[in-house]
Formats: sequence, structure tokens, C-alpha cells
Amino acid sequence: MRSSLQLWFVALVICDFCNVHAYSVNGNKGIHMSAETGLNRRLFVSTSIASTVGWKLSNAVAAPLPSVNTKAPDFLLPNSREDGSKTNLENLTSTKKWTVLYFYPGAFTSGCTLEARGFQRDYDKYRQSNVQVVGISVDPPEKNAKFCESEKLDFYMLSDIGGEVSKSYGSALSVPGFGTFSNRQTYVIDPQGMIRHVFVDVESHVASHSQEVLDKLQELI
Repeated sequence: MRSSLQLWFVALVICDFCNVHAYSVNGNKGIHMSAETGLNRRLFVSTSIASTVGWKLSNAVAAPLPSVNTKAPDFLLPNSREDGSKTNLENLTSTKKWTVLYFYPGAFTSGCTLEARGFQRDYDKYRQSNVQVVGISVDPPEKNAKFCESEKLDFYMLSDIGGEVSKSYGSALSVPGFGTFSNRQTYVIDPQGMIRHVFVDVESHVASHSQEVLDKLQELI
């Protein structure tokens, strides 16, 4: 199951980086698209790409997933806030809130933009449920900060340059020829720092993923 998801992920990452190139050339035109348009474009292009890069999957290396009901791996990462501060797991658990820690491949890519918009759309629901949302990618802090500003996000991102934290969470995928990315996975962590649920199949419904997370939180809290 995970292998097929990895192949789909590789194809979508390439597709998304094509969108990022369009963004860098055309300014905001590559980002401001409807959820439906973005998803249709990703599905069409990624299906074509998957058939041509499938042979690389055998060489892709995915980190093992941590188990549910075990302590979440600790970390210390620079965040996207303007003060240049860093965030660790204790900073999150000390708030006595549940944490939605989601890993995403890259800021300004179409899929990650759709996903972030979903969390932002539902942010008041998270806040009312005493839940905080935090994203992690291998992007540098400056890029994540611009992404948060561009999308007017009420939550912040962490920069896992090198992918070591992504590896500890089983969310790193190294693909020869393409590099190492944070695989699109989401972890629900309770106020005691325990992993209570892991979402691994996010790509197939990225725009509606936030609602899926809210539904699971209703079961857990």
C-alpha cells in the first residue's frame, strides 16, 4: 500500500515543482487557482508522469513510520515567525493543546497550497477544539514565511532542512534524481506528546484533508 502511495507522491512532487516553476515565471498566476482546477491539473499531469518515472520507485527510500500510541519524536526547528525563533515538541505540548503536525513537500506547490488553505479555512474549528496546527517541510524559513504571508495563514511552518525530522517521523522520501522531500503525511499528537493517529493517504483528497482530520479529532478528544 505504501509503495503505491510513494509512486503517486513522486509523480505529484514533479507535477507540483512544474507548478512552482510557473509561479516563479508568472508571479502569482501559478498559485491563485480554484481547488477544483488545481486538483484536476495535478491528477492529469501526475497520472502521465507516474507512467514514466515508475522505474525510480524501486530506488526510492522511505523512512519507517512511528507507531501510534508512542511518544512523538522530539525536534528543534526554525519556524516561519518573524523573530527567527525555533520550536520544539515541548513548546507544542506545553500549551496543553492537541497538535496537528502535518508534513508537506514544498511551499507554493499547488497541492501544498490547497492543503494549507483547507487548514486555514477550518482554523476557527481547530481553535475552538483546543487544537493547534503546525506544518513541516524541507523548505528554508524564509520561503515558509513568504508562503504563510501569501496565504494569510494563522498558523506557522517549521523548516526541516536536510529532512532529519521528517525521517524520524517516517515522512521523508528520498528519490534518486529528485532529492529528499517531506512526504505528505499528518500526525495527530495529544497534549502529552503521544502520537494518536497518522494519516498516510493524503494525496488522493488533499483539498478535503482538513475535514478528515477534524472528524478524527472528534473521535479522539
